[in-house]
Amino acid sequence: MAHGILGIDHTLVGVADLDQAAMAWTRLGFTLSPRGRHIGWGTANYCVMFERNYIELLGILDPKQFVNGLDLFLAKQGEGLLGFAYASADAAATRASLAAAGLDPSDAKDLARQLELPEGTALPRFKLVFLPAESAPGVSSFVTEHLTPALLRRPEWLKHANGAVGLKGVTVAIDDPVALVPAYERLFGPQAVNRTDDIVTLHVGRHTILFANRWDLEALHPELELPDGDLVEPRIVMMTLASADLERTIDHLTFGQIEFEQRRGHALFVPALMATGAALEFLPA
Repeated sequence: MAHGILGIDHTLVGVADLDQAAMAWTRLGFTLSPRGRHIGWGTANYCVMFERNYIELLGILDPKQFVNGLDLFLAKQGEGLLGFAYASADAAATRASLAAAGLDPSDAKDLARQLELPEGTALPRFKLVFLPAESAPGVSSFVTEHLTPALLRRPEWLKHANGAVGLKGVTVAIDDPVALVPAYERLFGPQAVNRTDDIVTLHVGRHTILFANRWDLEALHPELELPDGDLVEPRIVMMTLASADLERTIDHLTFGQIEFEQRRGHALFVPALMATGAALEFLPA
């Protein structure tokens, strides 16, 4: 793997109200880990944990503290997918490799959060390396290493009533996907970047990141609701999840009175309105 980057570690969904978001995602059939509070920051989260990756629902508890731009995102775009983290088993080695390639990563930074467990507070810890926009354009991303992975993957948190078992990728709406190709070939190598006309697909580990313009997205996913007018800024418009049993997913969504569409025979689509601004696609695992 280029620079020791293993794939997507987690996606981030910015939400206006954490407790309401937790109720919405529970209704969707996801099990949420207890609320976590980022130490020294004004943000907190609930997480949907899978065996190898996860979804982070991120909200603001104290706007007077550092919120890493979440307030600006919510004010400008509303709730939805704001970015994702790549996974690394060794953030320091990844940082050194990126720097040697001239990709200008940040220094590795420490982050911890207080996880509110019934038996007391736990402190999951991470190392983060941030990538400048010119090295990883079109989407907000960074690299993370889990220093205490066992704290976040209790068996009971990995079981989801809707059958979801992991992330498969994300879809990004952007006016000029082809312009991204040189940067991502530098970051991951030409073999990781596929171009079909104006659609660019990035393969990182098990995951795909698809960049497409409005017209191609409307052809690929006519059910997506895209912002009106030109895409002044790129936006992650959909997250694709793996389901161990699509019939189970259908049953749970139906029982929960969740709006969804079944298409292309083996895919389910849940509109953004049902999932705090993050459109979801379920595919077979």
